Order: sequence, then C-alpha cells, then structure tokens
Amino acid sequence: MEPTQPRSFLLSQLIDRAAEQDADHDAFRSPAGSLTYGELVGRANQLAHLLRDEGARRGDRVGIFMPRHVDSALAVFGILKAGAAFVPLDPHLPAQALERLIVDCGIRQVITHAQPAKTLLKMLARTENAGRIQTVIGPDLKAELTELAARAPASKAEQIQCRPWSDLAAYETEAGPNISVLGDDLAYIMYSSGSTGRPKGIMHTHRSGLAYARLSVATYGVGPDDRIGNHSPLHFDMSTFGYFSSPMAGATTLIIPEAYTKLTASLSQLMADEKLTIWYSVPLALIQLLARGVLEERQLGCLRWVMFGGEPFARKHLYALMALWPQARFSNVYGPAEVNQCTYFHLPPVPDPAAAAADPARNAEPVPIGRIWSDTEGRVLDDRDQPVAVGDPGELVIRSSTMMRGYWARPELNEKCFCSETLDGGFERVFYRTGDLVQARADGELLFLGRKDRQLKIRGYRLELDDIERTLSAHPTVEEAAVFAVRIDDETRKLSAAVSSKDGAGVDPEALRQFLVDRLSWYAVPSEIREVAAFPRTTSGKIDRRRLQAEAEAAETSDA
Repeated sequence: MEPTQPRSFLLSQLIDRAAEQDADHDAFRSPAGSLTYGELVGRANQLAHLLRDEGARRGDRVGIFMPRHVDSALAVFGILKAGAAFVPLDPHLPAQALERLIVDCGIRQVITHAQPAKTLLKMLARTENAGRIQTVIGPDLKAELTELAARAPASKAEQIQCRPWSDLAAYETEAGPNISVLGDDLAYIMYSSGSTGRPKGIMHTHRSGLAYARLSVATYGVGPDDRIGNHSPLHFDMSTFGYFSSPMAGATTLIIPEAYTKLTASLSQLMADEKLTIWYSVPLALIQLLARGVLEERQLGCLRWVMFGGEPFARKHLYALMALWPQARFSNVYGPAEVNQCTYFHLPPVPDPAAAAADPARNAEPVPIGRIWSDTEGRVLDDRDQPVAVGDPGELVIRSSTMMRGYWARPELNEKCFCSETLDGGFERVFYRTGDLVQARADGELLFLGRKDRQLKIRGYRLELDDIERTLSAHPTVEEAAVFAVRIDDETRKLSAAVSSKDGAGVDPEALRQFLVDRLSWYAVPSEIREVAAFPRTTSGKIDRRRLQAEAEAAETSDA
C-alpha cells in the first residue's frame, strides 16, 4: 500500500510535496522561461539561505518589487522558506508611494528586477531612506549603488548589499534553512490598492493561505494536468490561486506578462499555445478578450473552467463567452482579500447563450455570488448586528479558516472590521465585516447588492449605485458603466454616470437615459451620462470611481 502524502502545514511545503511527486513537471511558466518543481525547490532553498545570510528572520517582511515573471515564484517561496513573510509591491508604484509601503511594513530586503529597480534607486536616493533598505536582490546594481553613493552621500547607498541572482550558486539546493515556523506565523502581507485612502496591509498566515488553496482545489477540481492562466499581478489577491492552489495540486501556472494583457490578440494566442485549462481574472480581462482577442480564430477547446471575480460581470458578456466556449464551466468567485474567497456560483448551462446575450431584460439580472463554501460560516446582519430575514438586504459577515489575521499596524481598523459573538463557556466566534450588502434567496444563493458605502441618499431617496450600474451595463451599446454621486455644494449632490461604448461605436446619452427611465425609478436616473474612451483603473484593474468622481467635481467647480 502506497504511503499517504503528509499534509503541508506551511505554504513553502507545497512545492516540496509537488517536487516529490514529479520534479520534472513545470511549476511556473511564462514566455520568457519556465521552472520545474525540482528547479523551483532547489533555487528557493538557495534564496532562503541567502536571505538568512542577509539578516532575514522569522516574521520579517521582505519586499517583492517585480514585474509578472517566473522569478516572482522563486521570490515567494524563497522568502517563505527563510521563515519571513513576503510583501508584493506594485512594480508601477512611484518612488514616494513605494517609500510609504516600505516604511509602513519595515522592509529591509527587497527582491527586484531591472526595470522596477530604477524606481527603487530613486527611492534610495532620498535622504529619509538612509539605512532602511539593507539588501537588494536580483539584478546586479553594484555600479548603480556606487554611483548613487558618490552622488548622494546621505543616502548611505554604500552600505546596501547588492546580491545578484548569480550569488545563489554559492548555496546548497538540497534543503532550506533549518528553522522553526508555525502554521499561524505570518506568511504574506497584501496591500490594498489605496483607492479609498491609505493602503491597508492585509496579513495572512500559512494556515489561512493553505486553507484557501485546499478549498479552491476541491471546489474547482484542480489536478496535476491543469494549466492555469495567472492573469493577476502578484500584489493582487487573485494571484494566490496560481501561486498556492496550483502547487497544492501539482499543476502548472502560466504567469502572463503585462505586455500580453495589453495586446489581447497575442494573449488569446498565448492561451491557445499553452493549452490552458483554467482561467481566473477580473471581468475586464475577459471583456477585452471578447472585444479584441479574435477568440473565434483561436483553438481554446482545452479550457474547461473560467473563473472571474473582483467586481460584477455583465451577463451579456458572460453569455457571449459561453457561446464561444461551450465546453467550459463559468464561475463567479466572491470574497474580499481579507478572507481570500468565501462564496462561489457555478453558472448553469444556457441553451442559447448567443440569444441570451442580446436580451436586455435578462442581462439586467445580477449574477449571484452563490453559496458559502466549505469550512466557512456567513451571516447577513442589519445595522444592529442582528440576522435579517431571508430576502432582506444586510451586510455579509464571514468566519472562515481562510480569514486574515488582521491589518498590519492598524489597530483602529481591526476594531472596526471584526465582530464577535460569545458562546457558553466564554468562547468567541469572530467574523469579518465585508462591508458588502447581500440578499439571501430562498434557495440559499446570495445576491450581491453593492458596497455598504455605495448606498446613499439623494433628494431624500435611497439609491443603490451598483444596481443602477448593472441596469446601464445591460444596454446593447454599453461595454462598461460607472455611476457615482457628484458633490455640487455642502448640501447638494447629483447622480452622474460614465460609460464606454461597445467596439468604440459610440453611445446616445438620451437613448441611454430613456432606457433607464423605462426600468428604474425617476430619482435613480443619472442627470448626466457621458462617454469615456477608457476608464481610469486601480492597480487591480477595477474602475477607479473615486477618480471619476473627483474629475467630475473639479469640472463642476471650474464651470461655476
């Protein structure tokens, strides 16, 4: 009888287990190269030894300031094997924003690549950063650091150790450092985009990361033959499916370089060439593929599961994709980064998806976020933290093995974001407040109604902005829509909307207004609907509604 595989209790053990099963199987791939599980384990062990030599210790935070590349997988698992926690940093951050996160998190070692290293050097040139960064790993920056030390002596650049990838050769590959790390120890900190103010550092442990990997592998039936398209950058929480769930199953993750995300025809060709079986991204990526990815010319018959999440997905786009990929299952994935994931909705087959895509009434219906998944408990509460009746709206709170430890160095936020109930014996059940309004249907499925902070009153009427957006997006000429309130003065606000047109063909604002008048209460119809060529985006690809609102309010002020 074959011995059972021991269960991982650390995220770093995922690649060790996969290598024991098949060391020659590709773990991570990109057009620039690949790493088998055996190669990844060996190089991660070397990187862990190097990090320990450079002072990284259990619980320390190590920054990853890199583009989408297979080396990011090496960085993740090398840091974890060193007993430290990795902190993904958006490679497009300007120097001052990068400085804020590094200072906030107390990062002393940074793993980077040549292009983002230029921003890092700009940050290091600032006197305020003297002595904060001790080691830079990745490209050979010795000449640049020497020049920086001569040009800006106060930067203390001469004290920074530069450890190029070639230095890994000096360390053993067979085993990582012999250190004690527990499942409840910090594994990674993922910062929010900061579109709502100061970015929040979301702390996850080995235990919560592994719980997510285990549940997602079971929910989507991930196996070693799967080839997963990882469209999200490392600093976005959706990437953990490719970085953790895939290794747990011994599958292969394709890290999609940023250039391909902008050239959708090349992206769809890459998907076909790599014979992807699972896709997971924000809806925007799928909308762009549908519009400009020449999908009808691609052989994507291997694609068996399409997962999407992060924000609502208009049904008309979903149905159009279902018509093109009839062999694939489609799932709406829901869960704030604070809990990784907590619900799923597998869309049922549609007899004629092409006809459904052209039906505005059907397209105005929201796609449910579905059922609470395993090892997780959810409640729908009113403003007094009391359960609401089935069918009534309320805030979703979640208790799960996938839940974060809390926000890094933000005790005031931790006080607000958790609620608890006391059981007999004095034990507490702790729930995370998602801030999302949902409605439980009689069949147990949950409907997402919108953000709690996106519910507001104008002229005394309560409005659900997400519901207005969903209705506007159902119009055949609209590709995407955003609805927001514009402040006119201290007491007056008006409802405004921005839309992008399908295929760039343009929209008729009056026709859109009449479309809404026929479907919504009069007070829910925006007083202004304008077309935009492209929406501003957060770093995770979501529409930046706060920026749209700020631009509209600035225009209102200038007109006055």
